Amino acid sequence: MPETDAYWMQRAIELAKQGEGYVEPNPMVGAVVLDRDGICCGEGWHEEFGGPHAEVNALATAGSRAAGGTLYVTLEPCHHHGKTPPCTSAVETTGISRVVIGCLDPAKHQQETGADYLRSRGIEVTSGVLEAEAAALIAPFRTLMTAGRPFVHGKWAMSLDGRIATRTRHSQWITGPDARLVGHQIRGRMDAVLVGIGTVLHDDPLLTARPPGIRTATRVVLDSQARLPLDSHLVKTNKEAPVLLFVSETAEQQRVQQLEEAGVTVVRISNDAHWHVDIEHVLKELGTRQMTNVLVEGGSSVLGSLWDRDLIDEVHVFVAPKIIGGSEALGPVGGVGRDKVPDITSLRGMNMQLVGEDVYLHGRVGRS
Repeated sequence: MPETDAYWMQRAIELAKQGEGYVEPNPMVGAVVLDRDGICCGEGWHEEFGGPHAEVNALATAGSRAAGGTLYVTLEPCHHHGKTPPCTSAVETTGISRVVIGCLDPAKHQQETGADYLRSRGIEVTSGVLEAEAAALIAPFRTLMTAGRPFVHGKWAMSLDGRIATRTRHSQWITGPDARLVGHQIRGRMDAVLVGIGTVLHDDPLLTARPPGIRTATRVVLDSQARLPLDSHLVKTNKEAPVLLFVSETAEQQRVQQLEEAGVTVVRISNDAHWHVDIEHVLKELGTRQMTNVLVEGGSSVLGSLWDRDLIDEVHVFVAPKIIGGSEALGPVGGVGRDKVPDITSLRGMNMQLVGEDVYLHGRVGRS
């Protein structure tokens, strides 16, 4: 791989990240244009959903200098009509002679791909430059397109000895204000924040981003028997941020009707083998609503159910310098768990950050 290709693709990746939270359910994409002399003359990224794509923005900046030049783009240019015209047409009309692609589009919109079309028009195409990094950018988009469900982020705060609450279930606050602020910032990039009814009944949370973030997340509750209290913070604030309640087919109709009259959207979902609402069906339903990133904040049984089914894609963990102790104190991830340590895949791309007195760790599950 020519060093220049890697350099400019890295720049395109950095540009793409500026679209996080603005472009979903579309992918984050960045682009750079070099003129025929190898001088950068245009940069761009996909800035908002429904707006021009990265290639179009970069080529517009380059103007006539793009002719005979090279386009670097993190994701294969689209070759279909969506909310905007195909990017391949924009590339072709500018006279670009070479296109360098980070990763190919996982969404199969039509038989002829963008890369194939460009090659058929005599444009040189190189793909797979910094492919792993470029693919990581679009992991949420790829999950939605190929699995039909959102990219699932698991989040919890815990003590140094791995407890999220004491034996009496007291948990506020394990971490300090700096860590909680980062947690709110994460919420502000999500399409939904999901919890089980146990968390709601115990904590009566708002589940909103404070201060407000880029996106207003739908508050999703798994509540098989429609026990969500009508006087809960969630119900009382449903005009500020929507509340989506998943109940079982056996939930009492009168109770469901009361919640709907209070402004809550209620969806009936089949039960799993443990008589809980089926979490896989819940995620599929969120996928049909074009939710790309979902943050799961608990409780332990919900996170465990997702982990057992291999449905957590990324984790955000806040560790406080405190020891709670107690064999009955609650851990963050319940469920059945793994049988043997060698079967456990290490997280990839782990990052560690000190926030106040606490440590913020985040990384992706090996397959993501």
